[in-house]
Amino acid sequence: MKFFNKLARDEQGATAIEYGLIAALIAVAAMTAMQSLGNNLSSTFTTVGNKMTTSA
Repeated sequence: MKFFNKLARDEQGATAIEYGLIAALIAVAAMTAMQSLGNNLSSTFTTVGNKMTTSA
């Protein structure tokens, strides 16, 4: 019975899960930001390439 009481009061597992959820949230936010940045960069390079082609 002491084992179950000690296990119920132990919060290390909950903390590890919380850190895992925070890390997953940060990863999703980073992927979204990088994808948006990639799209903007691709658009910029396409525009510059087109202007160089028309001016040459």
